[in-house]
Amino acid sequence: MLTPEQKRTLLRVAREALVAAVNDRDYGPASDDPALQQPAAAFVTLRKHDELRGCIGMVQAETPLIQTVAEMAREAALGDPRFSPVRPAEVPDLHLEISVLTPAEAVADCSEIEVGLHGLIVEQGRCRGLLLPQVPAEWGWDREEFLDHTCVKAGLPRDAWRRGAAIYKFCAEVFGEDV
Repeated sequence: MLTPEQKRTLLRVAREALVAAVNDRDYGPASDDPALQQPAAAFVTLRKHDELRGCIGMVQAETPLIQTVAEMAREAALGDPRFSPVRPAEVPDLHLEISVLTPAEAVADCSEIEVGLHGLIVEQGRCRGLLLPQVPAEWGWDREEFLDHTCVKAGLPRDAWRRGAAIYKFCAEVFGEDV
């Protein structure tokens, strides 16, 4: 669990990285907080007027959390293939949300999945899809709809989870800028 101060630091870093990215400037986050220097997986989500504007993340804990958040903010702004790059004029209208992920665990029985608590990863062959824990709640999905949509995100048939696709669950600490 992150402290309120650590969350504020990560949100500041994400905002600064976003501004630097859209203005074509380098940005290197700094913090002496040991917790923010620990490797962690994270996603950064950008919303503009409550509509998704970008979301990119890292599932494996490979870099320090503070660096992961800065890199994912940059990628959410410039590298999400679903959207054109964020323009500097849009920045004031963007709301940032950060999801810090726990390590993923294999799901043996789908009844283990708690909508609103778990995020999902579905894999089969080279296809892989991930949906964060907050997504099914935003759309009002039940467990089966959540699994179906995660398969679609992976580029698989909706029911691939019933036919041998690997399923993983994870939790996330989700926090965002005050609206």
